[in-house]
Amino acid sequence: MNILGKLFYVYLFLLKFLFLVGCNTQEEEKKRPNILWITVEDISPNLGCYGDRLARTPNLDALASKGFKYTNAIANAPVCSPARNAIITGMYPSSLGTLNMRSHSQEIKSSGRTPQDIKLYPEVLREVGYYCTNNSKEDYNFDLKRSIWDESSTEAHWRNRPNKNTPFFSIFNLTLTHESCINDKEKHERLTQQLPEQLRTNPQEILVPRYFPDTPKVRTLLTRHYDNIAMMDIVVKNLLQELEEAGESENTIVFFYSDHGTGLPRHKRWLFDTGVKVPFIVFIPDQFESLYPSQPGDEVDQLISFIDLAPTAIELAGGEIPENMQGQAFLGKSLKPERNYVYLARGRMDERYDIQRGVRSKKFKYLRYYEPKKPFIQYMNTPEGGPLMTELRKAQKLGSLNPEGQQLVAPNKPAESLFDLSIDPQEFNDLAKNPNMEEQLKEMRKIHDLWMKEIMDVGLIPEAIMRRWEKENDQPIYQWIRDQKDFYDELLLMSSTENEKVLLDGLNHANEAVRYWAGQGFYNLNKRIGNTIVKSLNHKLNDPVINVSISVARALLKHQQHSKKLIDVLSRGLKAENEWTRLQAALVLDDFENVLKELKNQAQNLINTDSNKYVVRTLNHGLNQLLGTSNKVR
Repeated sequence: MNILGKLFYVYLFLLKFLFLVGCNTQEEEKKRPNILWITVEDISPNLGCYGDRLARTPNLDALASKGFKYTNAIANAPVCSPARNAIITGMYPSSLGTLNMRSHSQEIKSSGRTPQDIKLYPEVLREVGYYCTNNSKEDYNFDLKRSIWDESSTEAHWRNRPNKNTPFFSIFNLTLTHESCINDKEKHERLTQQLPEQLRTNPQEILVPRYFPDTPKVRTLLTRHYDNIAMMDIVVKNLLQELEEAGESENTIVFFYSDHGTGLPRHKRWLFDTGVKVPFIVFIPDQFESLYPSQPGDEVDQLISFIDLAPTAIELAGGEIPENMQGQAFLGKSLKPERNYVYLARGRMDERYDIQRGVRSKKFKYLRYYEPKKPFIQYMNTPEGGPLMTELRKAQKLGSLNPEGQQLVAPNKPAESLFDLSIDPQEFNDLAKNPNMEEQLKEMRKIHDLWMKEIMDVGLIPEAIMRRWEKENDQPIYQWIRDQKDFYDELLLMSSTENEKVLLDGLNHANEAVRYWAGQGFYNLNKRIGNTIVKSLNHKLNDPVINVSISVARALLKHQQHSKKLIDVLSRGLKAENEWTRLQAALVLDDFENVLKELKNQAQNLINTDSNKYVVRTLNHGLNQLLGTSNKVR
């Protein structure tokens, strides 16, 4: 064979090779799954497939029967915007400084900042060729200055992708189970008017939780919740039918989950499982059976949390998980060992601070309350206006609450709690004081402390100080704090200690956040303080940082100390440029009527003029209590 003949055969071989490679590439492209997330708001695992006998959810039950039902899926935060922040970033909001609810909104000037070089999961998915849509809620609790979606609106849909062969990632956020749809009768009736009678719930069948008063009104509200869920199930059916009709059902991995627990007291906003444990169903088509975590229809008891969703989506799409993500994929081809623990955090909810952290295994839950002198249920403008809270307060006044309900309205709570979830899933029996559980308590406490240090939890830094540091350093707190490890150990110590000598030393620490917690520490003490401590605290009313002075003033008031200097500190706090400083001062006035009396005129003026709605709400509540009025504010 001459040289031309040989070259011809080489040419044919190369053509065949390239053809096969192209075919294989196309085949691999086909094998990349579409991903559909169906998210709902404010429901715990109240679905038939989770054993809830009142749930009318045939479509989700069917999805679970051919998919996988996760029984230990946990939201890292018990309220919407921080929970979404965890999902979109794959990171703990308490690490990013985005834990406080509505730390970014049009009404909040000193909003939270997230490093712009942190890559969010839709950006990674788009880089590897996915068409990404969001319908339609964002609400990520930080100031996002760039577009991350191909579409994000009420019209966004995977059907809109220009090339029908392009794999898609698509989210539909369903809001008809939100707490507002329980509280607002008209809204509920409008949203459920198409619900068939056979899917409606009988109020007499409702099992009222022990922490709620069993009244006709409460039964009606819980009935609405179940009817909202039944209606939501029909909407889910329609979304799945769209996949089927387009021939995409067998190409699409479907996730269904809620953003946190039910929109009720002791549920949403709390770190009990009623607030953070969510329904979580995954359907994986047969062609992707290599991804099965078990056999279809099985329960999966693996511990997963919201920071794991972003890495999982990226892993399924064949992308590279960014190093900054603190979560880990729970589906895919290359997985890390299963988690032993998931971590929980709560910060400011609307106008009220109550710093809480949690560690949860499959069996145990440990909760740390950094502000134990606050009740479980503080007055908050939005939920307090709901009819269930009205019923709860009414029962509180009548003294008719069960012990579990009385715990919610008690003036204090413990510094830490421990629950055995295997025998006490409602978390009624606190084992922290049980001598037989001492070793388990120590272990969970240790794990909590290590996690706080590992992620550099900035939630212990007062919000006013945090935002000022960000502004002064022109840097998000997440970045800045990593160069400031010299004070972080002291901050952790000061926020948890009851040692008076340590607290006294803390009052003179170089770092203002540490000094703040020294003041808070004296507020948290269960015993009376001596004259020497009173003298030291009075001296710190002159602290150069007003937030430290307000913290000290609060401690002095708790210990029945009062002075003109203290009043002057709170007055200066109300005049501060920093809106979170004004809120800090307002919260002290709301707690102590004797000083609110002296600053009544200033407080009233702020109600009429302050740009921060949380300051307005707090002062309005305080003045209503003081004057016996019932004025309403935004």
